[in-house]
Amino acid sequence: MQADTIHIGSLEIEVRFKAIKNLHLSVHPPFGKVTISSPEKYDLEKIKIYAATKLGWIKKEQAKLIAQNREGAKQFITRESHQFLGNRYLLKVIDSPKTGVKLQHHTLELLVSPNKTMEEKRKVLYTWYRKELRLVLDKLVGLHAQKIGLGDVDFGIRISKTKWGSCNTESKKIWFNIELAKKPIECIEYIVVHELVHLLERHHNKRFILLMDQFLPNWHIQKKILNELPI
Repeated sequence: MQADTIHIGSLEIEVRFKAIKNLHLSVHPPFGKVTISSPEKYDLEKIKIYAATKLGWIKKEQAKLIAQNREGAKQFITRESHQFLGNRYLLKVIDSPKTGVKLQHHTLELLVSPNKTMEEKRKVLYTWYRKELRLVLDKLVGLHAQKIGLGDVDFGIRISKTKWGSCNTESKKIWFNIELAKKPIECIEYIVVHELVHLLERHHNKRFILLMDQFLPNWHIQKKILNELPI
């Protein structure tokens, strides 16, 4: 299977060429990634014209996915449900002169002074998420980069509303979405390997899939689990 990418304004569409007769347009969870399966004989300009006529439908489907898959807004109050590494914890807000987070058996203890605003509480929790996610990523990136033969790979963590991960093939730096801190380790591992493989193969083509199969044989399962979880 050959693959390529087209852009219509800010919209990126992955094109997959297959032995089929008609064009097939899809919008995928969780972030609304757009793909088109195309007959091998079609050129990119023809596919781009087709995609342009479907922009309204694409935007509508992406909006549906965003509405369906996002967790409700958090208030950062006691007994509110929060996720960490695929497990559900109840938040327990504790008045404290020291700021931080403690992970207990069934609870996340959020230590903050009584006058902290909701946004300040969120920042405390997400600072902890970032620290804990980096510990997980340090191990996974180091392990799989060595297996793949990439040597040392630089990575960072940031907020993203559109992707779990991304990479720069020139600088060989990978960025991970901070929301991965809420997901199961196996799903984080899938994103790590996915981005590392992109340093070898930029496109989602046959070679990319073969490399994923080689370095993480169960990646299809982990991808499905991750896509079905709320953002």
